[in-house]
Amino acid sequence: MKRSSKLVLAAVALSLSSCTGIGGGGLSDYYGLVRPQSVRVGDGGMTVTAPREWNRQRRLFFDDVRWVEDWTLNGPLLDNMSFISGLPHGRYLIQTNRRDAQQVPRFHSNMTAPEIQSMLESAFRVRGGAVDFKTLSLQPRQFVGQPGFQFDFEHLDSDEVWRKGRAVAAVIDGRLYLIMIDAVRSHYYPEALADLEALVASAQLRR
Repeated sequence: MKRSSKLVLAAVALSLSSCTGIGGGGLSDYYGLVRPQSVRVGDGGMTVTAPREWNRQRRLFFDDVRWVEDWTLNGPLLDNMSFISGLPHGRYLIQTNRRDAQQVPRFHSNMTAPEIQSMLESAFRVRGGAVDFKTLSLQPRQFVGQPGFQFDFEHLDSDEVWRKGRAVAAVIDGRLYLIMIDAVRSHYYPEALADLEALVASAQLRR
């Protein structure tokens, strides 16, 4: 997701927050309320159950990749929960302009965990505005009953704020499935991490 897109949406949210809650009134144009029940994410290829209410971000300002969906709890500059519901072989994680000097690699079904980690890092650097990116750990982990991996990271963005994240993912039948939290390192990441774990535990594939 573009950092500039986050800034635009955050500005809209801040300007309206004094007169209406997220999911109501003017902000309903940009967010949809996600209740704590089973919901389909992305293109519908995966379902999850949120442990509490979150806000689905409309795709008005974001890259329209149908397998990717983003939620936020407190606003996209503070916390962002991303879902990938079966990205196929040969497709991009984000919309890509061939004329851009820096490119985010396409996903390939034979990618290893380190290669997917590198693809995610490039997305944060090229399109997310990260000026420093650190991998904290990369380890095997089961996801939706299949062998996968967990990737922990932190990054400093051009707004001079450190953010921290965790991605849990697996390649299943040649498609990438992933749930990831990315949030401001102080306060917001610890608060959202338990929700990530609940979402990962609840995730199911729809085939």
